Amino acid sequence: MPYTDIEFARTLQHLIEFLGTFAFAISGIRHAAAKHFDWFGGFVCGFAVAIGGGTIRDVMLGVTPFWMTSPVYIICTVLAQLFVISFSHKMRWLDNAWFVFDTLGLALFTIAGIQKTLSYDHPFWVAIVMGCITGAAGGVIRDVLLNNVPVIFRKEIYAMASVVGGLIYWLFLSLRVPTAVTVSVVFVIVCAIRFLAVRYHISLPVLKDEVEE
Repeated sequence: MPYTDIEFARTLQHLIEFLGTFAFAISGIRHAAAKHFDWFGGFVCGFAVAIGGGTIRDVMLGVTPFWMTSPVYIICTVLAQLFVISFSHKMRWLDNAWFVFDTLGLALFTIAGIQKTLSYDHPFWVAIVMGCITGAAGGVIRDVLLNNVPVIFRKEIYAMASVVGGLIYWLFLSLRVPTAVTVSVVFVIVCAIRFLAVRYHISLPVLKDEVEE
């Protein structure tokens, strides 16, 4: 039986979800370590970050949350914790690496959210919203658990990178660009927007309070 495009898309989606889980778990555990959480607290934070966005997406789509279909995502979080513990003595040296993992998780889960939503025949505007939720909601959960202001509510461009990635995905899909190419381009664009925004301090306008003393 030939390897169909649908089978390829599903395999790619599972791979993206796995890589996104690992990247986001590392991000959550790293931030928990900065707050001096114990190992269990770090795992809970990492797991919540890794599955948070995807769980909200799946509940809204009316399907079983992705992490409940296989233990691989819990195992992935355990591996992420072991990674952080193993390199704990190089935390400061790896500060930039943690930012990279967070960005990779954002890009990977944005793509996973879009693909899964489209697989259930929802319109593309829904897929873009779901991609944004999948990519950004985990970071909101992380920041709430750590008692920080969620990054998406600050000046820093974060969720908007997901939105732009979703629009590019829609454009490429409309042009019938192969899935592998579409995924690669969207991944690079989301990462590039995030990296450039932080590097050059690019941000959205801040709301002004009209009532000022």
